[in-house]
Amino acid sequence: MYLDAQAQAIMLLTVRFGKHDKTSAKPLSAREWARLAVWLKDRDLDPSALLQRELRNQLSEWTDRSIPLSRLESLLQRGGALGLALEKWQRAGLWILTRSAPEYPQRLKRRLRMGSPPVLFGCGNKALLEKGGIAVVGSRNADKDELAFAENIGSAASAQGYSIVSGGARGVDQCAMFSALQKEGTAIGVLADSLMRAATSAKYRKYLLSNDLVLTTPFNPEAGFNVGNAMSRNRYIYCLADAAIVASSTPNRGGTWNGAVEDLKADWVPLWVKRTHSEKSGNPHLVRRGAQWIPAELPALEHLLNGSSAKMYEATRVDHPLLATSDDPISGNAPEQREEDFYKLFQNRVLTITENGPLKPDEIALCLNLQSSQVKTWLKQGVDDGKITKLTRPVRYQSTAHLQHQASLFVADG
Repeated sequence: MYLDAQAQAIMLLTVRFGKHDKTSAKPLSAREWARLAVWLKDRDLDPSALLQRELRNQLSEWTDRSIPLSRLESLLQRGGALGLALEKWQRAGLWILTRSAPEYPQRLKRRLRMGSPPVLFGCGNKALLEKGGIAVVGSRNADKDELAFAENIGSAASAQGYSIVSGGARGVDQCAMFSALQKEGTAIGVLADSLMRAATSAKYRKYLLSNDLVLTTPFNPEAGFNVGNAMSRNRYIYCLADAAIVASSTPNRGGTWNGAVEDLKADWVPLWVKRTHSEKSGNPHLVRRGAQWIPAELPALEHLLNGSSAKMYEATRVDHPLLATSDDPISGNAPEQREEDFYKLFQNRVLTITENGPLKPDEIALCLNLQSSQVKTWLKQGVDDGKITKLTRPVRYQSTAHLQHQASLFVADG
């Protein structure tokens, strides 16, 4: 497996190499690496320079309390361990993408910025990482109804040309993924552990060879299960998708719950949840936090991508076998749509239409087929909330997320 000098430096600084790794120094986290990458770039230095010259001369001005020079030196002296690991991973058919690689998924850079993982390990069709799709997550111990729900989502995604994005765990994750794959669809599995074992597993082999599946992880491919890794990988599932569906969750506990709450706070993708009457389910609690019930009648998965509420597609409503579920478990009726639901939808649409540059209020109203007075009200609210930025001379508006992305591009290129 060939890695250029820059990729080697990034890996030495950010990855553990298992039993061959003799150093006690802790590899840099994503944010720690981003700080170092920015510092190097400001001085027109490439990470590979740390391998080519005397380290202390290169970093004579470096000051960071959590990243002392001794830590960097120790990490960079692991060339032998890196070589042994690369040989083993190559035999297993794995590939490696560092954050500077052209094939690294831009979705992660845009959404996580400094928090995007410095290195991704994987096997299968890496091009799928930029394709997006529908994230489906849920319990490992899901009941029959929840598994049937996941299977229906996987089948619908395959038929409508969307990848399933999930964590590859037993239960809901695997049910959705294999449902899509068995119907000649595609899937992205973001694993928390044991990538190398999965890469050689018979259950995945056919789909990896047909380029219908990609398995990836930001952790050592040989790492076993770790609760912290399982929790932190959830954000990558959401950030590689276009919308997310929670089949089942437990309130205030577990990876599914924590990942969903993190998505609601960060607003990476629209979050939908399966309707349920169970008093033990966390799904109603997620709705109270800002998620939406997935409609009982859903014309197409496309409607989930923009956070569209049920009212937004009443006019095109048709019987659809995807997810026939009961009414709202709280009220017993279809959920009443709130003003904030449409305001959030408006924010998502502004995010989409201003991707290539700011627009005037009338242009936004025309794009969204809304009255100018309503658009101006929501634009003002968006500016007050920090979600939309107002530009002057002339007056135009753009999603704040795009402006923040442009300002942080130099970090992502690290």
